[in-house]
Amino acid sequence: MQTFLLFLLTAIAEIVGCYLPWLYLRKGGSIWLLVPAAASLALFAYLLTLHPAASGRVYAAYGGVYISVAIFWLWAVDSIKPTRWDLLGAGLCLAGMAVIMFAPRAA
Repeated sequence: MQTFLLFLLTAIAEIVGCYLPWLYLRKGGSIWLLVPAAASLALFAYLLTLHPAASGRVYAAYGGVYISVAIFWLWAVDSIKPTRWDLLGAGLCLAGMAVIMFAPRAA
């Protein structure tokens, strides 16, 4: 559970770090949005270092969590209700993440 929560925080930091520049560039937001965006992306990079698994495994598994959080973002921030196919895809990604992160391994 701790690993999943860390992935969740990592995904939120990355999405916020990318969403704020998008608001600035595409929606005419304030240039000051780039300051918290940079901080959020720095936090994202730091959070990736806290994962205990090998970096390649972390990046692969993180992708599944990122996709799921992005689908939630679509609904919560963009006000677009995910389709059942969005939810099925996110569920498959989370299942793949679980296989990658929690499979038994030799020490």
